[in-house]
Parts: sequence; C-alpha cells; structure tokens
Amino acid sequence: MSFSTRIAAELRGDRVVWAILVLLGLFSILAVYSSTGTLAYRERGGNTEAYLFKHGIILAAGFVVTYFAHLLHYRRYMNWSPVLLPMAIILLLYTMMLGPVINEARRWIVLPVIGLSFQTSDFAKLALIIYVARAISSKQDYIEDFRSAFLPIIVPVVVVCGLIAPADLSTSIILFLACLLMMFVGRVALKYIGLLMVTGGVVFVLLIMLGRTFPEHIRVATWESRLQQFYSPEPGGEDTYQIDQAKIALGNGGLTGVGPGNSTQRNYLPYAHADFIYAVICEEYGVLGGATIIGLYLLLFFRVTRLITKSPKAFGAMVAMGLSLVIVVQAFFHIGINVNLLPVTGLTLPLISMGGTSLLFTCIAFGIILSVSKYIESVAE
Repeated sequence: MSFSTRIAAELRGDRVVWAILVLLGLFSILAVYSSTGTLAYRERGGNTEAYLFKHGIILAAGFVVTYFAHLLHYRRYMNWSPVLLPMAIILLLYTMMLGPVINEARRWIVLPVIGLSFQTSDFAKLALIIYVARAISSKQDYIEDFRSAFLPIIVPVVVVCGLIAPADLSTSIILFLACLLMMFVGRVALKYIGLLMVTGGVVFVLLIMLGRTFPEHIRVATWESRLQQFYSPEPGGEDTYQIDQAKIALGNGGLTGVGPGNSTQRNYLPYAHADFIYAVICEEYGVLGGATIIGLYLLLFFRVTRLITKSPKAFGAMVAMGLSLVIVVQAFFHIGINVNLLPVTGLTLPLISMGGTSLLFTCIAFGIILSVSKYIESVAE
C-alpha cells in the first residue's frame, strides 16, 4: 500500500474539508512566522524561530486532535453535552470572578503545574453549540412548544453568552448569532427566535447597567470607547492607530503583495500575529492572498451546507452547521475589523492566528464536522 493510499484510508470524511484544514494551517505557519518579528525582538531577543516552533507544535497537536476527534462517532459528542455545558458554565463563572487580568480582561484561567493560560470561552463555544444541536434535534416532534422545546434552548444560550460578554463581547455576539441561525435552520418558530433576540437585548442592557457599578468585571467603558473610535474617529489620532496601520498594510499589498516575509506594517501593528494577521497576509500576498483566505472559509461553509442536506440525522446536521457558523462568522468578523468595516476588538482569525486553546478547539470543531461527514459517507456506501 502506497503512502498516499494509506493516508486516504486513515483520513475518512470530506476530502475538501481536510484540504481546507491543511491549507489554513500552511497559511498560519507562513503568516505567524512573518508577523512575530517585533514580538520576538521585544520578548526573545529576536528569536522568531522560537515562536514558529511553538506555533508549529500547537498546530501539529491540533491536527492530531482533529484526527482523533474525527474517529469518534459524532453521536458521542451529543451524549457528552449534558456534562460539557455545566462544566463550561462553572469555568466561565470561575474566570469572571477569579481569573487573572490579562490585557485588561478576565478571559483566561492558568492551568496549574504546566502554567499555560486557557481561554474558557473557547470551550464554552464548543459545549453550547453541541448542546443546542442536541436540544433542537431531540425536540423536532414538538419544536413549536414554548415550555418543552424553546425554554431548554433559550436559557443556556442566554446564560453562556451572558457570562462571556463582560470580558469578550465580540465572542458572545458571534456565539449568539450562531445559535440564532441554528434555531432558524432547526425550524424553531420565528416568534421564539424574535423573543430570544429581545431577551438578548435585555441582558445586554442589564450588563451595561451593571458595568457602571462593577467596571472591573464588565468592560462597558471599553465597548463605548471602541464604538466612539469607529463612528467618530479623529484622523491620525492615537485612537485610530491600529486601524490606520492596517489600512497602510492593505494599501501596500496591492494585487499580488510585497512577498512572504516582506511586510513592514507587522512592525507597527499591535498583535499583528493575532488580531491583525489578516492585514499582514494582505500586505504580503495582496488582494489575491486575502481573497484566497476568504474563499477557503466560504468553501468550508458551502461544504458543510452540502453535508447537512445529506445527513440522515438531525443532530449531525445541526452540530456541523453550528460549528461551521462559529468558525466562518468569527473569520468574517476578524476580516471586517481588519478592513475597517467593524469596530476593533480582540478577535483572532480561526486556525491562522497564533494561539493555543483557540487553535486547539477550532481543530476539535473540524474533527467533529469530519466525523459527521465520515458517517454520511459510510451510509452512502
């Protein structure tokens, strides 16, 4: 058996989704190596290879996680959801109250012994999407009933998104939108979806009111500042520094870019390896490189849409749709921020930005999607 045949036999599931995973990983290696120059000089005496090695190890671990996640039958994740969701809520509460303040926010907990930081919202996103997919699929026979079908969905969505919002509003919004779209696809009545939107708005207003009293826990001042910067910027001012540098990067890139490793704005963009990595990609690979990234995320969404039309089980369709929505919507939020279509927030580009837990949980999401596609393939055979 040849090496390529062996790999094909081991990697079941949608080949296009596997290809998207690998291509995004390759872009990640190139972009992270290029964008960590300033960070390396500031913290490691110019040793950019250290960051490349670290990121490469995490990415390789992520691919291994994807492989093992795709081996499991996706219904196992459904069986685990009653445990995963309470764990996520407990971790979010702990993070909000006792998590260390990093970059002016309580988003992380530090794992004992190994000392690595862990962003609990990444775990919560995965747990909530699996739970909502289970709830929608198991209640299809009485999906129109408010008490039996809708309340068990709306309460966890509001609680989890409400716990994430104080420290990470953008992630909360993305997760909330993904859950709304899942409910729409899952035939939940539009009046209930509208009610969830109203409830989300009420919770947001309450968070703003609480933020006036507890500014150390709810970042209302930061939300207001970023909205003001976006809608009423002072050209050339300190408040617009990040987006001004991103615009310069986009302008420098032109059609084909300045070439790999030749970005100049990576030296001026704060968090070029994370929050503004798309701008660095556009500078080095131009409009063509930026369009390729957009195309890969869109292709992922369309492949998952194709999968769910073939899925004989409601849970498989819903969980694949929900996970792909979280990945794709976050990607387009990140891109929108980089091209000044949205206010600046600390959002990474899924599977491309340098990161630890965010990258690993994205890889788990890919693994679950591939598990669904593997099952559909086996049924088709």
